[in-house]
Amino acid sequence: MEWSVSVIIPTYNRKNKVLQAIDSVLQQSVRPDEILVVDDGSTDGTAEQIEMLFPDVILILQPTMGASSARNTGIGRARGEWIAFLDSDDRWMSMKLERQLLSLKKNPSYRICHTDEIWIRRGRRVNPRKQHRKSGGDLFARSLGMCLISPSSVMIHNEIFKKCGLFDTSLPVCEDYDMWLRICVEYPVLFIDEPLIVKTGGHADQLSRQYWGMDRFRIQAMERLLKTHHLDRDKRTKVLRMLLEKVDIYMTGARKRHKADELSVLQRKREGIVEELEQLTMHRSDGRLIY
Repeated sequence: MEWSVSVIIPTYNRKNKVLQAIDSVLQQSVRPDEILVVDDGSTDGTAEQIEMLFPDVILILQPTMGASSARNTGIGRARGEWIAFLDSDDRWMSMKLERQLLSLKKNPSYRICHTDEIWIRRGRRVNPRKQHRKSGGDLFARSLGMCLISPSSVMIHNEIFKKCGLFDTSLPVCEDYDMWLRICVEYPVLFIDEPLIVKTGGHADQLSRQYWGMDRFRIQAMERLLKTHHLDRDKRTKVLRMLLEKVDIYMTGARKRHKADELSVLQRKREGIVEELEQLTMHRSDGRLIY
């Protein structure tokens, strides 16, 4: 199915928001081949509303297992060559799919594409900080510090999931950070410098608001990357440096919360990272590491 597109929308108890998300897909200038909504155990009547208002949408019901599982379920059921995700609290501008398909056809070597975005926080538009600015090309080094790709903006060829794997269901948050890290170590990213999604935030049901010490999940993602990927010296060094930075940040939070057991584990982890960095990094004449 050449250039066929499947849209996957995971949702949980966002009845009103998900209806807006679906409508933004149906308003696309180029319509996708299918829309799959994965209802992750909603109890607010989401499924009934979708069935009544959008009978052509493929509605998949599953018990509550988290956003990663819902996306993976959608990927498993999708028939399209290309996968586009849309979080249920976001929406697309009407030219989003058309712009991406045109760009990918002009740049056929790319297997992942994302766009710029509009940020809405607590009902007001805000400007992203400089470090959140979107870009394309080789994003691996930049992706180590933070998540640079919004799930709602991305379009991915389905072959990527066969090579890089699915979303990690063991991560309650930062699962997108983990996924883009695994992809960006293998693939360059095509970027469309146009705000083609509206990304909302600041509401109480966002998972990122339910966890302190988000860097613990980024640490987990980087540790797995080091174990499962054969990285060259430069990439491995970059990962270890960022891993050390994230461990230090997390240790600061653990001290404030008097988590002695976690601090002990983190200290040993830190010592191991420093030891490997010393082996990978050249030393100055005074014996200090060059970072």
